[in-house]
Amino acid sequence: MSSNNAAVVEIAQTAGKFSSSIVLQADNKYIDVKSILGLFTTLVSHKDYELHIHGTDAEEAKVTMTEVFAKHGLQIVVITD
Repeated sequence: MSSNNAAVVEIAQTAGKFSSSIVLQADNKYIDVKSILGLFTTLVSHKDYELHIHGTDAEEAKVTMTEVFAKHGLQIVVITD
């Protein structure tokens, strides 16, 4: 896995390209993936993530976000409408 800092920045920047709401669920925490600070505190302490994507470009966001998480060795389950 690449450095966590690089993963956090790339994930947040990629999410920011979409108009859809993209929220990471880790245990009972929900974090806006567009928030770098929220990701920093979450990606380090959990292993299993759910990514909730809702909006007009959700399908495109699902494909792209899945690729970015996988690139950094992070496993996610994507949930869309």
